[in-house]
Amino acid sequence: MVNFENSGAAAVEGPGHWVRGRTDVDVETCVRVLAEVHQRDGYPVNWPDRPGEWLSQASGCGAWVAELDGRVVGHISLSQAGEGDLAPGLWSDRNGTSEDLTAVVSRLFIAPRARGLGIGALLIGRAVDEAHVRGLHPVLDVVASDTAAAALYERLGWELMGTVEQRWSPSQLMTIHCYAAAS
Repeated sequence: MVNFENSGAAAVEGPGHWVRGRTDVDVETCVRVLAEVHQRDGYPVNWPDRPGEWLSQASGCGAWVAELDGRVVGHISLSQAGEGDLAPGLWSDRNGTSEDLTAVVSRLFIAPRARGLGIGALLIGRAVDEAHVRGLHPVLDVVASDTAAAALYERLGWELMGTVEQRWSPSQLMTIHCYAAAS
């Protein structure tokens, strides 16, 4: 079921949970949830100096949170391609078009206590819907070691476009999977 709020942003509901646009008030709570995820799963690989800014910098096209019983338990962002994003280039090369026609899905995380309820799929669906409304094709990068995230994307029909090595620092070479949403 989809409800439209006064802001024009859709809220997507599921059994006991829903997805809505992230507000500035949500950022602090999102940082706490992200810290839980980082401690348990190591995401993000490198903890940002300013996690609130890190969450916000990737939300140029939108950001959403998932709530479960009135508590924020998940997050996702959507933005135009930026420096370091690999999937937009692969998708544009493959389709003979511009990276400007992609939207990057990022900053997806779900609180450990809320996993297995379909919240990740709801958040991804919301970001994909927004990309399509904007006439953009959703893509994403994920570190190869994050097998749970890769499995979720593949379950949802995302296509693995390639795997590349990316240098994050002089001492950190990462293997990255690049995905595109199904056409």
